[in-house]
Amino acid sequence: MEKSIHSARYAAFLDTLKKARRDAGLTQVQLARKLGETQTFVSKCERGERRIDVIELGAFCRAFGLSLRQFVAILERAIRKNM
Repeated sequence: MEKSIHSARYAAFLDTLKKARRDAGLTQVQLARKLGETQTFVSKCERGERRIDVIELGAFCRAFGLSLRQFVAILERAIRKNM
């Protein structure tokens, strides 16, 4: 089994995360402020240098104005499109 951080599915996750931020009209700096984190934290998450757990993903989603369920639905469509 391939490592999930290097998989096509994880790449789709990262793309979906970045797109959700942009669609919410947020810069990395603005998102970082909403999360109580640094811009570097957001950048590392978006590049896959730092893994995001489900609790953190929920915080990202709230900052985007999405539910976790909405984000997962978008992600599943992106994964199906790329498979």
